[in-house]
Amino acid sequence: MLLPESSAMPIETLSVDLPECSYDIKIGPGLLAQSGALISPFLKQQRVFVLTDETVADLHLDALRQGLLARNVQMTALALPAGEQTKGWPELEKAVEWLIEQRVERSDMVIAFGGGVIGDLAGFAAAILRRGVEFIQIPTSLLAQVDSSVGGKTGINSVQGKNLIGAFHQPQLVLADVDVLNTLDPRQFLSGYGEVVKYGMLGDAGFFKWLEKNGPSMAAGDQAKRIHAIRRSCEMKAGIVARDEKEHGERALLNLGHTFGHALEAATGYSDRLLHGEGVAIGCALAFELSQRLGLCAQEDPSRIRAHLTDMGMKKDMADIAGELPDADGLISLMGQDKKVTDGKIAFILARSIGDAFVEKNVDMAVVRAVLTDALAER
Repeated sequence: MLLPESSAMPIETLSVDLPECSYDIKIGPGLLAQSGALISPFLKQQRVFVLTDETVADLHLDALRQGLLARNVQMTALALPAGEQTKGWPELEKAVEWLIEQRVERSDMVIAFGGGVIGDLAGFAAAILRRGVEFIQIPTSLLAQVDSSVGGKTGINSVQGKNLIGAFHQPQLVLADVDVLNTLDPRQFLSGYGEVVKYGMLGDAGFFKWLEKNGPSMAAGDQAKRIHAIRRSCEMKAGIVARDEKEHGERALLNLGHTFGHALEAATGYSDRLLHGEGVAIGCALAFELSQRLGLCAQEDPSRIRAHLTDMGMKKDMADIAGELPDADGLISLMGQDKKVTDGKIAFILARSIGDAFVEKNVDMAVVRAVLTDALAER
């Protein structure tokens, strides 16, 4: 079946409704070309300051520049190195000092133009510069379009753990141009899919079933299905964020798979051995395995999740991670540095079934240790 032309596909608009900073998420093709028209209403001066990475700059920065110039918006840009290692103090300092050198004022606009790393770092730089400069997210990876660009979580990693330094700072607008996803390599796209499928697992069994049927063609390039999956993911996140902006309760559900996944990312040095979405996918499978062993969900649920990840060609077990890993106690120690730890207890997102997740702060760590030990034994 031939896909419709990009220009024929309508732009989807969702709202994130917050008391002090509501904003729209726009999803569709050709948004870089329309960036000047979409962004200029937010500008007090016809200029923007773009933080991006070198890979995105090479692929897409000229298209963004031309889109902005169509409405006489001038762009100044800084390209940082690509990769998770950028999400730390040295590059944050470089970004903030560059913005100061550019004489960015509180009324100016910073644009985060890249994947999750750039979105988190640029948002945090905007949050702390002059005690708060406004910013716009233009996410260029699937992972960023469905997750990190929405909700206002910004920050960097510490050597002690992931996302331990940061602030809540909501964007003014999110532009998710699906055309840029065509330049992602398959592994990066599937890493983002780890966050997409997470939404079905945590709160929408119907969406998970839809992904089981449509995920492979979506990964193969079906743009209409990509738009649907991005919209549904953003709908779910926007609803949760609107009800619990600062993660005092329900928003923690979005961390399904992350307690395990962040520990695995730390164990692999935040390197290309394990991308974030890959860690989330493995972490979701482990969370359902833990839930099943605790008698919370059916035995078939973790098997069904692993079967779908296999169909998608994704990592699904610790056996799929190359190189050495810590033992079970070592991984539990890394979990203890997670930002979701409260009163010394590790919070886990568990599930009663696919589509029905909940937060549990009193998990028997002996069962966690057994799950990890068995998973490591399969390597």
